[in-house]
Amino acid sequence: MKSFVLFLIGLVFSFSSKAQTATDFGVKGGLNLTFFKVTEANFGPRVQTETGYYGGIFVDFHVNDSFSFQPEILYIGLGEFKFLNAPLYAKYEMAHNLDILLGPSLNYFFDFFTNKFKIRGDVSSAYHITEALDVHIKYTLGFQEISPNGLFFGIGYRL
Repeated sequence: MKSFVLFLIGLVFSFSSKAQTATDFGVKGGLNLTFFKVTEANFGPRVQTETGYYGGIFVDFHVNDSFSFQPEILYIGLGEFKFLNAPLYAKYEMAHNLDILLGPSLNYFFDFFTNKFKIRGDVSSAYHITEALDVHIKYTLGFQEISPNGLFFGIGYRL
């Protein structure tokens, strides 16, 4: 786990040292809703929702006025389960103050699975209230049956 975190931090800093344009740093956090499929006897599957929290840091590497690369490292608490989520976003400004972010997310589960590393897909949007403050919503899609989907609501602040 320690080597995974060091790898992610090294990846972020290697991109920041090569960035030719503006780079922004920030923090974000909020509410996490995770959806598990549960089979109920002969009634079939139903969705069970768990509520949690998340918080972390991000770096935004601007490629041009409307496109950037934004990796993040988020700590997620979901009941008794804790894990790291590291989305690697391609970010595009759709309209004034409105961004769409899309990319894979690398996940390390501390105590939930035997195979602790999972890759999921993320799609997110962010609306900038001010230059420094945004509100965002993100949907995470688990590609494996045991890797649940999640919905995130939060705020971000550029330092």
